[in-house]
Amino acid sequence: GKVSEEDLKYILECARWAPSGENAQPWRFIIVKDREGINFLAEVSKRASGRRFTGEFLSKHMHERFKGLQDEQKKLAAFKKLTSGDVSGFVGQGDLIIVVIGRKDVWDLPYDTSAAIENLLLAVSAVGLGACWVIAPCIDVRDEEKLRAYLEVPEDYKIVSIISLGYPARMPNPRPRLPLKDIVFSEKFGKPYYSE
Repeated sequence: GKVSEEDLKYILECARWAPSGENAQPWRFIIVKDREGINFLAEVSKRASGRRFTGEFLSKHMHERFKGLQDEQKKLAAFKKLTSGDVSGFVGQGDLIIVVIGRKDVWDLPYDTSAAIENLLLAVSAVGLGACWVIAPCIDVRDEEKLRAYLEVPEDYKIVSIISLGYPARMPNPRPRLPLKDIVFSEKFGKPYYSE
């Protein structure tokens, strides 16, 4: 199905009500529904991911990250998916893309836009849609400039991320999370607040 205008407006309203330092509200959102635009953003994302993960592979960081995976075939498949950029292939499969940009003159820009994005993602989940927050095409300035030219984003705005949105083909299981005892400390770092 297509994402309804009603759901989209609800999602954007939730993002709009996010907190921001001094109520600056630096975020702006570009809705891309045109298939040509979606394909363009998907291609830039794929190439950016491929470059990023190839660098990780060559520097041996990727080998370290997957050292716990014993199955060599699965490991090679993971390396291929990452270094080819296919890990971002899903970007082109969504119903629409929300491009998140923000005013460069606002110092708290990364924090403010992240709060808006989290509100947006929670709203997406609440209405039964699926979304993925993608930063790959926004890290390298060359990719950001490609997006800037295509989307006609003024120079005084930073392209923060893109969010692919649509009805999920399947509902994935929750990703594993560290237990509270490993991430919450009492008074000083390292002293667990929770024992289990």
